[in-house]
Amino acid sequence: MSENSSEQKILKGDNPIRLNVTTALVQILVWPFIYINLFMYYTFRRKPAIRAEPRFVFFAQTLLADSALFVMTDFVVLTIHVHLLLPLAFCIPVAVVIHGLAQVSPTFITAMCLERYVAICFPLQHVNVFTPARTLIISVVVWFLSFLRPFVDLCIFFSTAPKSYLKGVNFCYYEIILVAKWHMELRGNLFILNYLVLLAILFFCYGAIIRVARRASGDDKQAAAKGQRTLLLHLLQLFLCTLEVFCPYVEAQVMRISVNTFIVVRYFNFLAFTILSRAITPLIYGFRDEKFYAAMKSVSQWKKSKVHYGR
Repeated sequence: MSENSSEQKILKGDNPIRLNVTTALVQILVWPFIYINLFMYYTFRRKPAIRAEPRFVFFAQTLLADSALFVMTDFVVLTIHVHLLLPLAFCIPVAVVIHGLAQVSPTFITAMCLERYVAICFPLQHVNVFTPARTLIISVVVWFLSFLRPFVDLCIFFSTAPKSYLKGVNFCYYEIILVAKWHMELRGNLFILNYLVLLAILFFCYGAIIRVARRASGDDKQAAAKGQRTLLLHLLQLFLCTLEVFCPYVEAQVMRISVNTFIVVRYFNFLAFTILSRAITPLIYGFRDEKFYAAMKSVSQWKKSKVHYGR
């Protein structure tokens, strides 16, 4: 019990002003992105031409996953702010779902990059490869893979943790299911391996598109150059997600020096690598994409006219 109390104190800290500022900062960053994501998803649902394109189908999945992730992580932040300890029987499923949602966006980014790779490098085969049925299957596979590791962690937890452990209360963070030290190390190694595989796929797609851009001319060259810029932004986004993997190791070293510094670093990592890294997605496929941006403007104008005539 004393160990749990010390962990809870570390998460919350002993400076109420800093806790208030960091909690307020999370609200300022999280809720605008939730609104933007949901509006973009509404645009996707309103436009049949947008729903017919595989890349936008994948994009819509990231919008839903990131919005749910933002809401649930904000819930955890608020419980820490008010020092609301919840039963572990409730916290563990919440932590598992949050962890699974955190994997959805990077995995779908990889799927979107592969879709762009096929569209630019093999344009004649694109329609046959990414049919509506196959796009749906790929989406289901991505969701399955994203939640596979958290599910395995949950199985390991139930096989190693004593039954009395579930009767306790704590904040809802993922480390509560990593009871065994070897389990925590295994999770970290698999996390790094997963992101290295995703980065390797992105670099492969980027290199292939560069080669096409050098050989192409006219509209093909312009499309390849645009795809190249899109993949660069995806690489940046996935790189930020990769840095998130190393955050626990950095935080562990900082905690040995100063608990107060650890709390600041932990919140910075959360804002930079959990929130802002996923905020790049609307920029790439929302505001940068001409087709989707036009659809957003159309929906926005329709809603304004509806409000106007309603008056």
